[in-house]
Amino acid sequence: MLNIESELITLLEKVKYHDEKYHMSDSPEITDQEYDNLRKRIDEIKRDNPEIFTEDLLNSYNQIGAKTLEIFSKIHHTKPMLSLANAFSKDDINDFIKKIERFIGVDKKEESYTNNLQQDLFKSIKNNDLKLQFDIFCELKIDGLSFSARYENGLLKYVATRGDGYVGEDVTNNARMIGNFPQRLKGDNIPKILEVRGEIYMSKSDFLKLNEHNNINNKKIFANPRNAAAGSLRQLDCKITKERKLKYFAYSLGDYSDDFNCENQQELYKILKEYGFNIEENARLCKNIDQIISNYNNLSNKRFNLDYDVDGIVYKINCFKLQKRLGFIARSPRWAIAHKFESEKGVTKINDIILQVGRTGAITPVAILEPVNIGGVIVSRATLHNQDEIQKKDIRINDIVRIQRAGDVIPQIIEILPDERKHDSVIFKYPSNCPICSSKIIQHNNDVVLRCSGGLDCSAQLLETIKHFVSKDAFDIAGLGKKQVENFFDEGLIREFADIFQLEKRNSIIQLEQKEGWGDKSASNLFTAINDKREIQLDRFIYSIGIRHIGQTSAKLLAGYYIKFENFYDNFVKLSKIDDEIIEESTIFKDIINIDQLGSKMIYAIIEFFKDDRSLKMIDNVAKELDIKDYNLKSNISYKTIIFTGTLSSMTRMEAKKRAEDINFKVVSSISKKTDYVVVGENSGSKLKKAQELNLNILNEQQWLELCNSI
Repeated sequence: MLNIESELITLLEKVKYHDEKYHMSDSPEITDQEYDNLRKRIDEIKRDNPEIFTEDLLNSYNQIGAKTLEIFSKIHHTKPMLSLANAFSKDDINDFIKKIERFIGVDKKEESYTNNLQQDLFKSIKNNDLKLQFDIFCELKIDGLSFSARYENGLLKYVATRGDGYVGEDVTNNARMIGNFPQRLKGDNIPKILEVRGEIYMSKSDFLKLNEHNNINNKKIFANPRNAAAGSLRQLDCKITKERKLKYFAYSLGDYSDDFNCENQQELYKILKEYGFNIEENARLCKNIDQIISNYNNLSNKRFNLDYDVDGIVYKINCFKLQKRLGFIARSPRWAIAHKFESEKGVTKINDIILQVGRTGAITPVAILEPVNIGGVIVSRATLHNQDEIQKKDIRINDIVRIQRAGDVIPQIIEILPDERKHDSVIFKYPSNCPICSSKIIQHNNDVVLRCSGGLDCSAQLLETIKHFVSKDAFDIAGLGKKQVENFFDEGLIREFADIFQLEKRNSIIQLEQKEGWGDKSASNLFTAINDKREIQLDRFIYSIGIRHIGQTSAKLLAGYYIKFENFYDNFVKLSKIDDEIIEESTIFKDIINIDQLGSKMIYAIIEFFKDDRSLKMIDNVAKELDIKDYNLKSNISYKTIIFTGTLSSMTRMEAKKRAEDINFKVVSSISKKTDYVVVGENSGSKLKKAQELNLNILNEQQWLELCNSI
């Protein structure tokens, strides 16, 4: 189980890193398919080992996209802009449909329903040849930048990017520069409020022209049209956006007022077109699996002739009433799924293999490729993941390899071409020592990931730790982003946390403004922003110092237990001095291990952090610069546990679970003395008996609905 937990945490860290590279930096390092494979493996672990998902790990799992850039003002989405679950085969699509049928209680054999809710949504259809119980609307998945445009009384109010799904960037002025982007809705029956969502993209032809122009003028060369579109929309000068000739397609809704009438996705396309929006013309309605797969194959072959990048087809339940009933899981709608296309492929040579070192010491091998053009994108690197991957595929320097690309700059190596192997191929051997700091490379508990043992003595780990310290969910210092931290680090101005808060003492505004990229105003703003962050609450501080395995939720758990920084600090200093053989017998350890949802792996990670002299010194020094506020405990229904047993009359068990999760309950599958609520229906059986024995809070269905409504 420890190996599975370790793999899960490593995978979640990778997903977060690549989300930031894709959504914030517009500089992805892996292909869509590699990213999907990471998510797929996480889903497998969640399915097979749900008990290891602490609240902290669930928060990481449910994260959507990445935080917004600091240079733009923020817009909170009235309805979240969620991501989509992925499908890769006909079986996946069948599973998608079956899950929907189970959720709504369709009984195919009886052509009836397990409850009598909203039966008018469906018409009975015989289940011949896998015919669907409902229509599916199929639309091409455009590889661009998602937007949400809000109109009030027909006039454009603002345009926002997706951001992290909940807060986006205000790009209204730049969006106004996009050709045919409606400033005012056309036609009659204009609703008071309408949020239209879609994708902003750059055509393949305009992308090639842009890169050709930039190459001649020694400007930035973009990796692919999606990155070019994102970079063009995120411009402080909207004239640059206008020059880039961006385009868009509209395809869905966010918020809307009661006077907007539309019953399904197919009708929405017609209405959006009447309002003046550009609509992708390959969308169609399908009524069975055969039609869906036929449409997929047709568009997969046709996509290379389109002047815009697409990476799959999105399937949506057509009926809006049914969409509403199905609702959402944590990070995606239950009523939609993305069927990915197979990746484009090419052949090239591996010129070298290098190693990169991450914040937690993870060492990742990267193949340096002979640059090759795949689908209009020049690719020159491939992440090799770990030494097992290299050995499994027998990848060597100077090998000729087949690679595939799914829209991003870094491709995946599918296989070597053994018949092309020459005598100069070189087997890659992991060094015994870190390429950055020369510390020993180690492997924990058969983990596939090798790590540098240097900790914060390794400059690569130290730099990434400082970047984490100033990140959005930590200290969130405006004007001190990753590039600025790298520059200050290289110049020796920031080498530990405290240096950030001493920067003004050591460097006047005049000194700072003399550096490239800085001026009087930006220097003054930076010092002000740093001083504004000298006060921080304990949970954010614990998260910010970058202890492995400690995310935002576990930091809150620790802060809620210790309340004061001094309590947290003193207890872990004491634990770090106890011999390993007897540490679990200590009173301090026994107290901490009883904190619900905080596992031994997290506790040992904190102890190791406090054992490191450099880590401890960095905490000591920065604490002198700060006012670390006591944690403010708030009474909240969030994260209380609930279990459903028996048959409910007004909804299926899955719908009840969804409703509970929507109001921040944690739904569990087994009863314990820590269970907060037990909701019982008909034929509850042994779980009701156990709940009574444990004297738990038992609710009938009506009481449960009243509790929901009160919240």
